[in-house]
Amino acid sequence: MNIFYDENMPFAADFFADLGVLTAFSGRDLSAADISDADVLLVRSITKVNEALLQNNKTLSFVGTATIGVDHIDQDYLADRAVNFCSAPGCNAVSVAEYVLSALVVLAERYLITLSGLTVGIVGAGNTGSRLSEKLSALNIKHVLCDPILAENSVDKRNFVTLEQALSCDVVSLHVPLTRTGPNATYHLLDAGRLAQFKANQILINACRGEVIDNAALLKIKQQGHTLKLVLDVWENEPNILSALIAYCDITTAHIAGYSLEGKARGTEILYQALCRQLDILPNKQLTDFLPISAIGTIEIKQEFDEILLNQLVKMVYDVRRDDAIFRQQINIQGFDHIRKTYPTRREFSSITVNLNNASSLDVPHQLGFNK
Repeated sequence: MNIFYDENMPFAADFFADLGVLTAFSGRDLSAADISDADVLLVRSITKVNEALLQNNKTLSFVGTATIGVDHIDQDYLADRAVNFCSAPGCNAVSVAEYVLSALVVLAERYLITLSGLTVGIVGAGNTGSRLSEKLSALNIKHVLCDPILAENSVDKRNFVTLEQALSCDVVSLHVPLTRTGPNATYHLLDAGRLAQFKANQILINACRGEVIDNAALLKIKQQGHTLKLVLDVWENEPNILSALIAYCDITTAHIAGYSLEGKARGTEILYQALCRQLDILPNKQLTDFLPISAIGTIEIKQEFDEILLNQLVKMVYDVRRDDAIFRQQINIQGFDHIRKTYPTRREFSSITVNLNNASSLDVPHQLGFNK
């Protein structure tokens, strides 16, 4: 069995070595000729899997994307060809939530903002929005959830607000899939009209899909002097982004919010398990077999947990300013894809054990995801 996989899938060679002959490829450069004899194709979000890519292939039986988004996959075409498909919902949800938290910590320090005094509107309450909600709850930060689809689901008992209510919060964090049709389509969800309604000094964070915001309209209101604070991890037309927008952002990164080692590797593990099910074999490998020991093992907290300690703890694990600096320095020299391909290893909170020697800390670090 010929298994082709994106070279940026951590531990793919380890997981799939026993299942077939492995070939790694560059996700942006993959062509129809490259995979003409593939039985299994494993991709990430930068590879569009459609009829054009698969036109020369007659042997494909399984396609997997190690991502939560599926807008790069022509699922109808795969179904017509009876090719099984699997995505990795929730694999990097924790990573994205921690990216948002790091951004909030950095902006709070930069602008002397008290986090506990903010209201956060989470637009999209699936896996990622839910993980962010849990971390904000741990910090007692007020937030609301907006998700019209889940709001109509009688099984989900959470309270939901309208989009207009969510967009009126101090912080708006976007976590929706990219959809282009239907009553809840998210393409240009924030268009010129909605962007114009933002108040001065609100914070807008986009760590889902670039096309959810009309980037040209966003640039226009910023050029007109709007003081909306921007955190952009995703951009329209990646990798050929609207570079003029960078100067107007507080934090800019190259679609790496979900790029923690754990987040990417969970996607690999999910696809491995799915392929094993298709082959009717028992999985005998798991992610913990391959994750390295964290450079920082254990931290002891001997004081009451407060926002200063939160700032120190979060940035000790992940300081988003590093990725912002890399982006600004390299985007016009190395390019968007190079930044992603050479992304330094980043760990999640769970890679570090936190010991509490003060009962008044109320276990906040562990609620945030740090290991006990």
